[in-house]
Amino acid sequence: MQVVLLAIVTFIFAIDQFSLTELLYRPIIACPIIGAILGDVNTGLVIGGTYELMMVGNMPVGGAQPPNAVLGGVVAMIFAVKSQLPVDQALGLAVVFSIFGQYAVTLTFTVMSGLMASADKAAENADPKGITRVNLTSMCILGTLFAILAVVAYVGGEAAGNALQSFSKSASWLMGGLGAAGGMMRYVGFAVLLKIMLADDMWGIYLAGFAAAALFGNLTATSGATLILVAFIGAAIAIYDYNTNVKIKELQGNGGASDGI
Repeated sequence: MQVVLLAIVTFIFAIDQFSLTELLYRPIIACPIIGAILGDVNTGLVIGGTYELMMVGNMPVGGAQPPNAVLGGVVAMIFAVKSQLPVDQALGLAVVFSIFGQYAVTLTFTVMSGLMASADKAAENADPKGITRVNLTSMCILGTLFAILAVVAYVGGEAAGNALQSFSKSASWLMGGLGAAGGMMRYVGFAVLLKIMLADDMWGIYLAGFAAAALFGNLTATSGATLILVAFIGAAIAIYDYNTNVKIKELQGNGGASDGI
């Protein structure tokens, strides 16, 4: 039953990357769902939140695809739940398997590029069913590839559980390195996002957020709600900045205030 459900949800997540909601496939949502299937929702929440930070800055640019968030999340959950690996080590191994998801997407795009002529012809003939048929073919190819990879990962992860446990003891230096890499990747993903989004005039707010998180996190009364409190502060700054800029534009549109303020 777990294999069947895992194949079904992975099929849906694979399609959701480019169709449907484009939200379900994100690790922060997908991993808890996979955790419920595997019988460990708590691990799904931990891996989902951590893996989301790793993938938050990865996005496709044109035809170039980043390491895939769907397959990486599936494999990380399997290693963490079925093979009983620590979260950081499971994430370190999952990054390797996320490359297979990247290849699956690229392969699907390559195959579908040859079928686009059919979609063009259907559009010329005003044939919506023909265009729908091409889209459904693309979804089925991508979903099936991901479902097969997820099932292979499930069977392999369950079979390799004891081997991985003994290997983590005999080669602790290697597994320790994977754990360090997995722990570091969440910061790398966030750094990629900041490189794209962060403007020079936002450094003060960025550093203030770190300071607020450190303060709230070390107080017993607020440590459990640190992220929410910092988010409220960020929302307050954003609302204030938005309203201020609106008023400035209104004044500029009216020629400025007559009292010199």
